[in-house]
Amino acid sequence: MIPISGKAHDLGDGFFVTRLLPQIARRSIGPFVFFDYFGPVDFAPGKGVDVRPHPHIGLATVTYLFDGAQMHRDTLGSVQEITPGDVNWMTAGRGIAHSERTGADMRARGHRLHGIQSWIGLPQADEEAPPAFQHFGRAQLPEREDKGVTLRLIAGEAFGLKSPVQTFSPIFYADARFQPGGALHYANEHEERAFFVVDGEVHTSEIQVHGPGTMLLLDAGEELTLYADAPARVMLLGGAPLDGPRHIWWNFVSSSKDRIERAKEEWKDGKFGLIPGDDKEFIPLPESK
Repeated sequence: MIPISGKAHDLGDGFFVTRLLPQIARRSIGPFVFFDYFGPVDFAPGKGVDVRPHPHIGLATVTYLFDGAQMHRDTLGSVQEITPGDVNWMTAGRGIAHSERTGADMRARGHRLHGIQSWIGLPQADEEAPPAFQHFGRAQLPEREDKGVTLRLIAGEAFGLKSPVQTFSPIFYADARFQPGGALHYANEHEERAFFVVDGEVHTSEIQVHGPGTMLLLDAGEELTLYADAPARVMLLGGAPLDGPRHIWWNFVSSSKDRIERAKEEWKDGKFGLIPGDDKEFIPLPESK
């Protein structure tokens, strides 16, 4: 196993975000090219998150929450609140803009926010796919309970489960909740695999104990069993690597640097369109990047 370390950044109001991917040591795991872990943070009444409208190309974004809620809006006209255990999967393809904000009711009463934002690189043949948005509530996602572990499959296929989320390449993304004494066998079902500890501790042997915030990349072909002596929560992720290197600039992902340059001009020229219900502000192109 190879440890992957992230660096936490304080965005204000005690809201910390830790970026695990990409980094110099590891650019991607399967098709996952971006992995941000945020919170937990307790927002006082009147406070919340306001991610203003911004663009994407060449990827799919995946939002998954443990606590709190966020309101998603995009240029397709999608309006969807996401709550813990749901999945919002937005395919950017040839281009989409979206915003993510704390809803009015939750902002008024104060709340805890805790979750993960991931980006999935698209195969080259699908980088210019039509933009799309999918939402599945937690009750729609497949689960299994075995040996003291409740496992929910967010996307892809693994552990004998298949998610209803439409994907573009071999992938899996799962949320495993351990009871005291729980054990989960991590089989060699996909080419690249990792796990990320959200809460509690899991161990892979008597001397290897892994606490919150730990991400570990499994070696090729490696199989292991994760054990927990107390309640714990672990995300499992991976899949087939992308078909060639990807360039990442700001919110754009592409196999072509020229395509990223075109996306920059499209955002500056307003060609991504406006978001119904959230069209009064936007994040400008960062000229210094």
